[in-house]
Amino acid sequence: MKASRRRSLAKAITWRITGTADTFVITWIVTGKTSTAGLIAGTEVITKVSLYYFHERAWTKIKWGK
Repeated sequence: MKASRRRSLAKAITWRITGTADTFVITWIVTGKTSTAGLIAGTEVITKVSLYYFHERAWTKIKWGK
């Protein structure tokens, strides 16, 4: 099965929603500040969606395990 670019992007976005919510809650618990939690979670979502997408696309080129 060949993974499409749209599927890779959809997976990246849905995974980041989960991961960013986790980061927000943990930061809020540790700092007690929703503003700090929001800033960190917002920054994280931008960087990690990009990293995940390129990681996913790189793996489509690897024949191992197919």
